[in-house]
Amino acid sequence: MQTDRYFSQDELLAMRFKSLGRDVKISRSANLYIPEYIAIGDYSIVDDFCVLSGSLEIGRNVHIAHGCRVIAGREGIQMGDFSGLAFGVTIFAQSDDYSGLALTNPTVPMHHRSIQRARVELGRHAIVGANSVIFPGVILGEGSSIGACSMVTKSTEAWGIYLGVPAKRIKSRKKELLSLEATYLREAPNSQV
Repeated sequence: MQTDRYFSQDELLAMRFKSLGRDVKISRSANLYIPEYIAIGDYSIVDDFCVLSGSLEIGRNVHIAHGCRVIAGREGIQMGDFSGLAFGVTIFAQSDDYSGLALTNPTVPMHHRSIQRARVELGRHAIVGANSVIFPGVILGEGSSIGACSMVTKSTEAWGIYLGVPAKRIKSRKKELLSLEATYLREAPNSQV
């Protein structure tokens, strides 16, 4: 019986990721579809019961918490350095049209469906609260903070705090963490700063 919670470095290398950084940790219970399309930066962590699929770029020091679904499709999702997803976040880079003008779901031939496809980006230090949903085409500006259980249908401004369904800006986020980042990077092993 396997007792190690995370895949070993050799197991990760055997998955043939698009790129794989140093000291990456991926739970054995995570589902990664076509790792050849996934790039993961140094010191990033993917927790238990996550689903990652499609063209996905994960920066350094990114945390994807338990039960997240990151569905990048061919349009892709980019997660900047130090960004993070709390428990149960869902991000889609593609979605069926639910207006009733087309049929939905993968059991129906594509010529009967209408699918919205658009790249999603999370800027550096963008964080998304538990059980929030990010829609196709959304760009979370650097340092954006999304409150728990929010639905983000439009792009956000840098360093804003957003909350609600749909998410609306409620105030600005402090930037003191940038000096902490600089200190951390100077102290990090094999620092490139």
